[in-house]
Amino acid sequence: MNQTSFTPRVFSGIKPSGGLTLGNYLGAIKRFVGMQGQMETIYCVVDMHAITVWQDPKELANMTREVAAGYLAAGLDPSQSILFNQSQVAAHAELAWIFNCVARVGWMNRMTQFKDKAGSNAEKVSLGLYAYPALMAADILIYQATHVPVGEDQKQHVELTRDIAAKFNHDFKTDFFPLTEPVIEGPAMRIMNLRDGTKKMSKSGESDMERINMTDDADKIAKKFKKAKTDPEPLPETVEGLKDRPEARNLVEIYAALNDMTPEAVIAEYPGAGWGTFKPALADLAVAKLAPISEEMARFMADPAEIDRILGEGAEKARAIANPILRDTYDIVGLLRSDATR
Repeated sequence: MNQTSFTPRVFSGIKPSGGLTLGNYLGAIKRFVGMQGQMETIYCVVDMHAITVWQDPKELANMTREVAAGYLAAGLDPSQSILFNQSQVAAHAELAWIFNCVARVGWMNRMTQFKDKAGSNAEKVSLGLYAYPALMAADILIYQATHVPVGEDQKQHVELTRDIAAKFNHDFKTDFFPLTEPVIEGPAMRIMNLRDGTKKMSKSGESDMERINMTDDADKIAKKFKKAKTDPEPLPETVEGLKDRPEARNLVEIYAALNDMTPEAVIAEYPGAGWGTFKPALADLAVAKLAPISEEMARFMADPAEIDRILGEGAEKARAIANPILRDTYDIVGLLRSDATR
């Protein structure tokens, strides 16, 4: 079986911790919605990944609903895409254990995100934080997903997923799992901090002015962009002039991503413009694109039972795909099951 033998299928997920930002929307959700109809699409709120660090249980449930509301408000259609939260499909965790036994410790030691998150405290973090790339591989391969839309900072995880799939296939003399392809395209895949263009926009930043929250109303969105840090120089005549100007580049790329343009097209529209011209234009564009989404998110969040219903129906659809793949994996590995559990 080769790569083309697998059903073209997209999988991706967002972790429910700290609330959704503009970075989540432009780097992930907007792209996810755009992929609907192109191939089978499966999107997940990865709540099991969230608990690799301590989470308040009530807040975790609320954040899971907020991420789902963000997907839905941005245009994800549950009749076209499968949307669910990870913990409702036990096959993710079951396949992750098998992958824990396939992956090598050396592979985990090379994962840069663990090093970044653990810092100098690596001996005291959870085993889950260390091993979570194997769960991430299971998230993808339990659906035999062929494509994963990711930012550059997540590409290493897809490479590990490919390594795990290749070793599993080699060890068991099969071609059961695809070598998943990362999909990295378009502007503004890495949205930066509005107060420091060298840092990624984060849910956990110290100041709320650093980020655009997807729950921000129109006034907050406009205020944050108008007060975003810039440098003294106007916009350049060409995109090459954005080199070594992180704040300027970030705002141009945000404008481009919001308006489905390239950064080159933005510069062509605003050559040599001062920030007194460009930032209000960016603020107006952001309000037009984002305020309706935040309003729709608020509507969904006011009806948590409806969100739970959508996630439950999505989980049922996901299990219908995942469980047969898990059963076949058990058979390949040689894990004995009685007829009653098949």
